[in-house]
Amino acid sequence: MHFNIYVDDEIGRQLKFLAEQKGETRNALIRRVLREWVQKKNGDAQWPALVRDFQGIAETPPFEALRNTLQPPAADPLA
Repeated sequence: MHFNIYVDDEIGRQLKFLAEQKGETRNALIRRVLREWVQKKNGDAQWPALVRDFQGIAETPPFEALRNTLQPPAADPLA
């Protein structure tokens, strides 16, 4: 799909700068950001597969198992 958008000069300069920093064209940057925004608004954003598929480290105990070894604070930090 093809359409035009109009942005002010400052946004145009910032888009150009960011695109150059990322090694992308302005159009590619705009497409990527719009895709991410639409996915987020639609609730389609997901964790990356690396995070979703992580099974943990077998030899590491769950963090809950270490709670009983914690020392209580010497004084109430909120008092």
